[in-house]
Amino acid sequence: MGDNPQTWTRLRSTRHVKYWCAYHFVWVPKYRRDVLINGVREYAREVLSQILKELGCEPLALEVMPDHVHVFTICPPRHSPSYVARYLKGKSARKILQKFPELRARVKSGKLWSRSYFVATVGNVTADVVRKYVEEQWKHEED
Repeated sequence: MGDNPQTWTRLRSTRHVKYWCAYHFVWVPKYRRDVLINGVREYAREVLSQILKELGCEPLALEVMPDHVHVFTICPPRHSPSYVARYLKGKSARKILQKFPELRARVKSGKLWSRSYFVATVGNVTADVVRKYVEEQWKHEED
């Protein structure tokens, strides 16, 4: 993971876009059960990291707790936060339940994750800085 905060703020690029789109996701297993323990926890971390890379996202921090998951990542702007959340949850659930089929009985419905999730955008500048930058554009044109 990106332990160096200086690399966090570095702009990313695709062929036509410079970006820094960071998101913090949190979600829970179905019925908020403590199922993400022992080998499941380690495997879930591996799987989530692989899936993020597959999407072209960069994991900055990822933590699997017994009853919830935190993902802090930078993603290309072509992926909406809802798409990233659905993709992470769907693909990780399939892989985790394939490797640990006994979890199906613990989560009852056979589904690993609750349908809900939390997402927040994370910025490396404040809204006030952006507002001032936009408001001052004409001043820069006149110079």
